[in-house]
Amino acid sequence: MTGLAMAAAGLLTDQVSKYIIVEKVMRPEGVTETPFYSSRVIEVLPVFELRLSWNAGISFSLFNSGEAATCAILLAMQGGITLLLLWWLWRLDRPWLQAACGLIIGGALGNIVDRATWCAVADFLLVHWRDWQFPTFNLADTWITLGAGMWLLDAVMAPHHDAANSKE
Repeated sequence: MTGLAMAAAGLLTDQVSKYIIVEKVMRPEGVTETPFYSSRVIEVLPVFELRLSWNAGISFSLFNSGEAATCAILLAMQGGITLLLLWWLWRLDRPWLQAACGLIIGGALGNIVDRATWCAVADFLLVHWRDWQFPTFNLADTWITLGAGMWLLDAVMAPHHDAANSKE
């Protein structure tokens, strides 16, 4: 199934990229705990750099208290939404929408793994222009955004389809 393959690829690329950045590139000498602070900044392009930050909240650091109860609530919410998306994925019969849903699921699972492991999500991609900068993000966020964009594009561009096009 296209969607499950995309979910697996999204999860794998996200977790491998986070392992490389967190463990091999950004971890300061002698620091063993995670999450940790790293002041290292790697300029890749004049408008793009690697800069590790930990987000204990959700998008744009909302609910970023770092408390165990908040972490548990966010994990439960993310898990529930991901299960709903998996159920929905199974009902989709169009490869484009399966791929979109799979990307969202893979990204969500990547961030769930971080939250379950560290009670925070590792973000490290930073796009900026002069004094403006986009919030730091990771590959999981990229897959979620790409999947949502594909879904919206389908809703706007595809011929009208209804429940008859979904598996019953």
